[in-house]
Amino acid sequence: MIDRDVILTKAYKVEHHLCRIKEKREISLDKFLDDLDCQESILFNLQMAFQNCIDLAAHIISDEELGIVGSTNEMFYILKENGYIDRGLSENMVAAVGFRNLIVHEYGQIDLKQVYHIAHHNIDDLEHFVKAIVKKSGIS
Repeated sequence: MIDRDVILTKAYKVEHHLCRIKEKREISLDKFLDDLDCQESILFNLQMAFQNCIDLAAHIISDEELGIVGSTNEMFYILKENGYIDRGLSENMVAAVGFRNLIVHEYGQIDLKQVYHIAHHNIDDLEHFVKAIVKKSGIS
C-alpha cells in the first residue's frame, strides 16, 4: 500500500527544489554563464528534484509491487505501463535521469547552456510527474 506521507513529503521536496530553480533562473544566459553560485544552485536543485522524482517512482513500484526494476530508467517505463504516467512524460523522465546521472557522476563536462535551457523549459515535466503520481495515488 502506498504511504501517503512518503508521497506528500517527496512531492513537497520536488516543489521546493523547483521553486529554488525558478528563483535563480531569472537572469540572462550571459549572466548565468558568469555566475558560479547561480550555476551551482540550479545544478544542486535540479539534482535534488530529479532524485526525489526517482524516489517517488521507486516507492510506488515497490509498495504497489509493480515489478522488478533493473535500472532507474526502467522505473518510468513501469509507471507508464501501469497507467501512472503517459508515454511522453515517461520519455522525458528517462531523459531527466540521464541528465541527473551526468550531474551526479560527472561523466563529462556539463553543458551550462543546456542547464540554462532545462531550468527554463524542462522543469515543468517534473511538476507534471508529481501531479500525475499524486492523482493516481488518490491523494489530494
